[in-house]
Amino acid sequence: MTINRLASRMALLACVSTLAMAGHAQAQTPATPAPGDQQARIEALEAQLKFLQQQINDLKAASAAAPVPTAAPAPAQIATAAPAPAPAPKVAASPLPAATVSIAAGRPTIASTDGAFTATLHGVMQLDTAHYFQDKGLPAVIGNGRDLNSGSNFRRARLGLDGRFFKNFDYSILLDFGGNGTDGPGMLQELFVQYNYAPFKVRIGAFAPNVGLSDAASQNSSLFPERAAIAEMVRGLAAADRRYGLQVQTSGENWLLSAAATGGKSGDAQTFDEQQAYVGRAAFAPIKNKTWLLHLGANAGYIATPAQTAVGGGYPLTLTERPELRVDGTTLVSTGAIDAKNLRHLGAELAVQRENLLIQAEVFDIAIERRNAAAGVSDPKFGGWYIESGWVLTGESRRYNAATFAFDAPAIAHPFDPKAGKWGAWELAARYSVLDLNHHETALLAADRVRGGEQTIWSAGLNWFPNSVTKFSLDYLDVDIDRLDPAGGVVPLSQGYQAVNLRSQFAF
Repeated sequence: MTINRLASRMALLACVSTLAMAGHAQAQTPATPAPGDQQARIEALEAQLKFLQQQINDLKAASAAAPVPTAAPAPAQIATAAPAPAPAPKVAASPLPAATVSIAAGRPTIASTDGAFTATLHGVMQLDTAHYFQDKGLPAVIGNGRDLNSGSNFRRARLGLDGRFFKNFDYSILLDFGGNGTDGPGMLQELFVQYNYAPFKVRIGAFAPNVGLSDAASQNSSLFPERAAIAEMVRGLAAADRRYGLQVQTSGENWLLSAAATGGKSGDAQTFDEQQAYVGRAAFAPIKNKTWLLHLGANAGYIATPAQTAVGGGYPLTLTERPELRVDGTTLVSTGAIDAKNLRHLGAELAVQRENLLIQAEVFDIAIERRNAAAGVSDPKFGGWYIESGWVLTGESRRYNAATFAFDAPAIAHPFDPKAGKWGAWELAARYSVLDLNHHETALLAADRVRGGEQTIWSAGLNWFPNSVTKFSLDYLDVDIDRLDPAGGVVPLSQGYQAVNLRSQFAF
């Protein structure tokens, strides 16, 4: 019932009450009415009282149901009161996306439930401790190579993150604090993004382009602490770690093709123009079963324009490589700077695996076209090769990585647990490598001679894999350097020495 109707009924009640009182007053007058008239009046009053009682009951019910009106504010309040703030819109709380956290082979990984986004933490520690056995009294012309440093250093000390985003994109971020001979400052080792559109993979950033069998394998699981000298030198010409590049790779079950355009390397000193080069690789596994695996491959590289190091010209290329141990970072063979127009290399790959026995080899041929060569000065050629073998004593086989067409560490059947009589995987390794950086070293025309030297190394090693995260290797190297004095002196730079190295590795 509205307020107006309530007011009308109150007025009606007042009027009826007045009439009743007037009638009652008349009944009290001295004049006595006739008995019939008096009875009629009493009955009329009783009827009015019943009617009024009904009205009162209706008013009570209406008052209980009606809303209580709010008093209007005073004029001063209306003038001075600040406007009430608008209520904040209600926003439905969106739940955080679900994720999973796992650790596989020591690698912590965070992944979205649909697998579209992942992040995996990686770490590598490789501590080398070596002793060099050299002859005393070597000639001063040999320089720092007369007394190689016995000691220790972190060859690699890496920390990084890699994973996937939006299902089809991969990424990698890797820093390295290790070094050659001494531990180094933090350096950007790898940073790239890769788009996967089966069967193609397109990668751009700073990384090591695919350029050979040894190059494609991780050094965390290699037969020896370092790659064969010739393979390490060749990968550094137009590829190697930290190289800026754009690579396209495609593969099938038994084949792989890759090609990359490369530039300079992250962390290198600025030049007037960076090197521009191209590398490619083709690999094929015609036999691949549980007992036998045959790997064939070819790789090539072409430096179209060496880095320009001087205003108006100067495109030097230096071919050099350390012996296959980096506790001392001294190089003992080197061509010196050759003013070059371009460089090309060709390589061939071969590997045979029968169960727990692996034999692999590569051979490389390198040619440099000189820039503005003088009369009678030829374009130099260099080369080298290696052959190495691994025999897993505990019976496991080295794994053939279908993504890189190279060999990883053996799968460990019985991780180290002496209480259960389990001792991990043990492997014997052997290698012979040759790196020849001589060209016409005895020519009469001095400008035609390149006395870079020839380096041959015999290596033997014992690898122990307690589990998938740790590795220990004990290696013996017999190094022979055969080199004439580049300056034309009569004292050669030749020497021979032996070295023993223990590598302790933790990698996940």
